[in-house]
Amino acid sequence: MLSVTLNEAIDLRRAGRLANASQAVCVTPALCLRLTEPLAALLHILGQYAKHYGIIPNAAPLDAENFHCSKDQRAARMSDLLSRVLLSQRSQFLHKVGTLEEIVEDAGKEFCLAAEELAEGTATDPERQWAAMDAGHFDLNTCLREACVLLKSFLLALPDSQVESFEQAVRAQTRSQSPQRSPQRSFIRDGRIPAITGQ
Repeated sequence: MLSVTLNEAIDLRRAGRLANASQAVCVTPALCLRLTEPLAALLHILGQYAKHYGIIPNAAPLDAENFHCSKDQRAARMSDLLSRVLLSQRSQFLHKVGTLEEIVEDAGKEFCLAAEELAEGTATDPERQWAAMDAGHFDLNTCLREACVLLKSFLLALPDSQVESFEQAVRAQTRSQSPQRSPQRSFIRDGRIPAITGQ
């Protein structure tokens, strides 16, 4: 829904229907949170579970070319460099998960702030805000695709006996996300994680 709504807002803006574009963009922060909060929760529990149980899935380094925002490209380049030079296979997975968490958090915040400023008419540089929203949306989609690949790799490495407890941990973590939280509050670093069975 976020992609559909944002595309509609961009099309309305290009057609010169600025009031309609502003109305369309005003719902995107809530839709963005509906993507970023569960995605961040999944990445968080993947990292915690892999640390706790010593699970070592395969993980290819992030590719900076898959991101549009310069800050996200820098994070991907640093992750790639560390993965190739310093990190063990297990650390590569954990570092990639952590980097994706940071990108999701930052891109989500920036998207929401830009959308709110555009919807309220307080944007000092609307061109830049529209471009930031579009790039942030692209990077969030990249993070979603990367998270799907990481989850599949993790599930292949996860012993069958732990699948059910992992599923319960993911459900508990995603249920703990508050839908009324403001986009400016960190939903990744607040340290909330359910107890993992077998601790």
